Amino acid sequence: MDILDLTQIVLYAACLIVATPILGSFMAKVFEGEKNFLSPLLGPPEKLSYRLAGIDPKEEMGWKRYSLALLVFNALGFLTVYLLQIFQKSLPLNSQGLTNVSWDLAFNTAVSFMTNTNWQAYSGESTLGYLVQMLGLTVQNFLSAATGIAVMLGLIRGLTRKSAVGLGNFWVDLTRSTLYVLVPLSLLWALLLTGQGVVQNFTPYLKATTLEGSAQIIPLGPAASQIAIKQLGTNGGGFFGVNSAHPFENPTPFSNFLQMFALLMIPAAQVYMFGVMIKRKRQGLALLAAMSIIFVLAFGVALKAELLPNPVLGTSAAMEGKETRFGIANSVLWAVATSSASNGSVNAMHDSLSPLAGLIAMLNIMLGEVIFGGVGAGFYGILMHVILTVFIAGLMVGRTPEYLGKKIEGPEICWAVVAVLIPNAVILGGSVLANMLPCGISGISSAGPHGLSQILYAFSSAAGNNGSAFAGLNVNTVFYNVALGIAMLIGRFVVIIPALAIAGSLAGKKTAPVSSGTFPTDGALFILLLVSVILIVGALTFLPVLTLGPIVEHFLMLQGRAF
Repeated sequence: MDILDLTQIVLYAACLIVATPILGSFMAKVFEGEKNFLSPLLGPPEKLSYRLAGIDPKEEMGWKRYSLALLVFNALGFLTVYLLQIFQKSLPLNSQGLTNVSWDLAFNTAVSFMTNTNWQAYSGESTLGYLVQMLGLTVQNFLSAATGIAVMLGLIRGLTRKSAVGLGNFWVDLTRSTLYVLVPLSLLWALLLTGQGVVQNFTPYLKATTLEGSAQIIPLGPAASQIAIKQLGTNGGGFFGVNSAHPFENPTPFSNFLQMFALLMIPAAQVYMFGVMIKRKRQGLALLAAMSIIFVLAFGVALKAELLPNPVLGTSAAMEGKETRFGIANSVLWAVATSSASNGSVNAMHDSLSPLAGLIAMLNIMLGEVIFGGVGAGFYGILMHVILTVFIAGLMVGRTPEYLGKKIEGPEICWAVVAVLIPNAVILGGSVLANMLPCGISGISSAGPHGLSQILYAFSSAAGNNGSAFAGLNVNTVFYNVALGIAMLIGRFVVIIPALAIAGSLAGKKTAPVSSGTFPTDGALFILLLVSVILIVGALTFLPVLTLGPIVEHFLMLQGRAF
């Protein structure tokens, strides 16, 4: 790693540190209904949208009604994307005459974009027309991200309100998330990316002749607008098949920096926003510190693994599977960030990462992507671990566990355990099923432990709503489209429903005053405990299967064996 790589890493961290409190404070104003610099421009459209939809913005929803509104809204989003795909051939803006999508791939894709997973078992440029990309996928990129933010806001209100029933209004939270946060930032990022050369047009694909005299089709389309929200909304689905490794999606080092910065910008800001909204900034900073510790550890291990000599390739710092535009350090930083943030976009092929670097990307997802995490999803994901941590701390000091003055009792613990363990069960159960069935094994492109890693990563990515892949696995089959689609649904809503149930339970409780026996949740000891709980839960659950996959592959690689 040279001085240029180190400079970019330091600059990346510095930009995040500067942007986090600025954006976090702005988001707090938006979601608390306070005036902000966008209010004069966006306030009237917001009020008009409520009138047209017949929504009373002051109406409160209990957690069950909030959940029902969320589920119905997401079901309609799934149906819309599904129908757009299976009737694609009859729709406009399909200059290439692309055919209708098969039922199983349409199911997988509709579930994927509705759940903010954005897993893609297809290449966008050869499967979906411009209208489906825009009206289906890009719109869902906004709405699935806004859904995650809405759940986060419901949980924050549950923690701060006293003896209350309501968690806010889902439709208001959805509207403000989209109108004030996601749309303005996406417009800015789309303009910046277009200026760097990311394509944005409706031109039919071009036919070109290479220097060798061969015919080549050059795909085009409205990519920049989708790339902006895919990164800002921690969606990750690419306009082109190879995602942000494609020069039309990510042409320059600066476009790479912009997209990589967008991966973590909102997820980090939302944790700071939490501290502002509860009037205890130290609480938000404590969660940010815990996330940052794990992120730095993960990045350090992955980068070290990529820079070590590779006996199989006979070189160190191998560039296989990486883009010369970006280099090794940027490829590893992107891989760690995208798997930490439930984003799933890639600028290098994760299947080509060294075994330990691939392990880090997979483990980030397995931990629940609570290291910054997805937009909204990262916050309510780490809150599940916070509840487990204060419960353990309460047992250690012999007191009823509390968080922000709210007692954590049986129902909250049960819901938190469900949210943490069920996705893990889906990952392991799905991987076992795929390894048992011929239709699952037939998709593997590599033998031995790497083949196991390909399957394990696929189900981790689906259940973790990430979307990245060890792309050597052929997943565009009926088995994988259906199995991974089901894993995405469980991974998304088995966390959302418990989070809202916990919010509803906590909202109805009184706030206990701080006493000498209260365990502080904003200090170094709590941060250490939280990091330990996150890592221990992940290690106890996944260490055996990881030993059979990337860990044993690492030791075999040191002996000169590859798969």
